[in-house]
Amino acid sequence: MTIPADSAPHPSHFHPDSRAAWARLGTALIIGSLGSVGMWSVVVVITAVQAEFGATRAAASLAFTCAMLGFGAGGVGMGKVSDRFGIVPAIGIGTVALAVGYIGAGYSTALWQFNAMHFAVGLGAAATFGPLMAEASHWFEKYRGLAVTIAASGNYVAGTFWPTIVERGTAYAGWRTTHIVIGIGCSLLMVVVVAILRWQIGDEKIRSHENAPPPQVDLRLSTNSLTALLGIASIGCCVAMAMPQVHIVAYCGDLGYGVARGAEMLSLMLAFGIISRIGSGFLADRIGGLRTLLVGSLAQGVALLFYVFFDSLTSLYIISAMFGLFQGGIVPSYAIIVRESMPAREAGTRVGIVIFASVIGMSFGGWVSGLIFDSTGSYAAAFINGLAWNAVNLTIVISLLLRARRRMVLTPQT
Repeated sequence: MTIPADSAPHPSHFHPDSRAAWARLGTALIIGSLGSVGMWSVVVVITAVQAEFGATRAAASLAFTCAMLGFGAGGVGMGKVSDRFGIVPAIGIGTVALAVGYIGAGYSTALWQFNAMHFAVGLGAAATFGPLMAEASHWFEKYRGLAVTIAASGNYVAGTFWPTIVERGTAYAGWRTTHIVIGIGCSLLMVVVVAILRWQIGDEKIRSHENAPPPQVDLRLSTNSLTALLGIASIGCCVAMAMPQVHIVAYCGDLGYGVARGAEMLSLMLAFGIISRIGSGFLADRIGGLRTLLVGSLAQGVALLFYVFFDSLTSLYIISAMFGLFQGGIVPSYAIIVRESMPAREAGTRVGIVIFASVIGMSFGGWVSGLIFDSTGSYAAAFINGLAWNAVNLTIVISLLLRARRRMVLTPQT
């Protein structure tokens, strides 16, 4: 990998794949690592909140559902803001929403208030995921797949350290104080890093897409039809993904291993997910987004199958690492597919719509897994439910891949 040495990180001399592009990408990764706390904190405190409010597991899991709905709505809304006004205003709005959500959750006096505040938490986190992936895709051409997955990795970098921080904070100071401290401290840090990104971008506040490369893959589907299919596929894979990610902490508590062990498994899962995400970027630059998505979906199904048959402490650590390694590149693959097959001027919005669909899958998957647990007293059936939804995803991806194999049109490489 070579980076042009004559491209200083100054906005007036910006070129795709340049040193300035990599500098922006590094800043974006830090922003994603901070803002994505909203994806993982609620997973750690589900049992504590359930106990304080005297709720069922399904009712407590609705906080995650609300966060995911906010994340999905924010992905579309912030994507539109980014397409029209630039990435910095979008992240600025997200930072304010994150602060309001966490501080409000810390002061909630009823479960419904705690759940409602997590809609704002999800809205804030959304600005640091889908819009950042779409924006990073404009900074690169040769290494676009790698750049998108690195930008998306902020979500999993957050998952490697935030669960442990939240678990320790909850143990020592309580979940309320932990939420308030996150709301204040994390937002202040994001303001500083976003200011750095604003300096790096300079006068390039709003991106012009007039000279952007055309789509590389022609599936002979309308943009709306392809978006709908990718959305359904995204729902399927994310219902399956939600079971371990949302409930691994509670699952370990129910098995008698303790929530601290579950938080460690979640961090391990997401740490290996970083490897998977970056690796999938290298893979996508070589074989394309659709084939990369197929590989990830197949591997995710294999890991879920292991969860059904093994529940010892050692095996759960191993399977959690496998799950992270197998599925980390799935969601960024959708952003890569969008850039390969749709106009660049719609990238932020279309990626936001597909991410919204993935959020629907995650939120439904997190809630229905809790409901299945309440009904059966175990998570075995929830893992099987995840496998069924993963099969839906595979069916759509294979269908699109077969269509692309017959009708792929590549633009000349420059």
